This record gives sequence, structure tokens and C-alpha cells, in this order.
Amino acid sequence: MLRRLVLTTATAALALSAAPAAGALPVLSGLPPLPLLSSTPDRLTVTVSKSADPAANGTFELECGAAGASGNHPAAEDACARLGQLDRAGGDPFAAPADGRMCTMQHGGPAVARITGTWQGRSVDARFSRTDGCEIARWQNLEPVLPSVRR
Repeated sequence: MLRRLVLTTATAALALSAAPAAGALPVLSGLPPLPLLSSTPDRLTVTVSKSADPAANGTFELECGAAGASGNHPAAEDACARLGQLDRAGGDPFAAPADGRMCTMQHGGPAVARITGTWQGRSVDARFSRTDGCEIARWQNLEPVLPSVRR
């Protein structure tokens, strides 16, 4: 017991003597560097096919940055606003669906989409469909980046 008390006291004294002086910043090593804020705009190519709405089909360019929205995307401003909301919420709206998920057996139509490009400095190559409840929800989460498709 006495030995443990002596060792604990000695360890604490050693730690305090090695502490930086008041006002000095400690050096942290072994931590990953902080990500740099990118001023590069997000650039996405959205390709939609097999939609019942002919205007929704096609390939659309979308650029979102400090200067605002641009490209031939039919709802560029709203799409960039939605991507901003998703960024603030965290997570990755382009992530592949989880394996083994439970989804309702419903069909939202034959529409399919592919989104490629860069978002938040990360490469994007995502596919979307409306084949079950999970896929429909995933699609709707990205509206108006993806068109609002109703059967």
C-alpha cells in the first residue's frame, strides 16, 4: 500500500514538473492534422434516366461555392442549399446503403440516377434508385439535387 502511494505521488510530481509553463501551449503529437477548409466549389454531375417526367431525365451539371450556384441543373440554387443543409447535419448523403437493412417492399418507379464529382473535397460516385422504401427515402433525402419523381 505504501509502495503504491509513493509511486503515485512520484508519478504525479514528475508529470507536474514536465507540464508547460503557464500560458504555454502544449505540443500535441500523434494526432491527425486538422482538415483544411477548401475554397474549391463542389462540382457534381447528376444523370437521371427512366423517370416518368421527361423533363427530369438528362445530365445536369451543378456547382456550389462561395459565389453561389451555377450549372445547367434545373434547381441549382435549391440543390446547393440542400447540400449545405446536409453538410451541416454531418454524414455522407452519397454513401452506399448499408448491407442487411430492413426496407419496406414498395416500388417508387423505374427512375435511376448517378451522381459523380466532388463534394466537400471528397470524390463522389453514387447510384440511386427507387426500388424499395429505403432507396425511395435515400432519393428523397437528396431532393432537389435529384428531381422530385412521382409515379
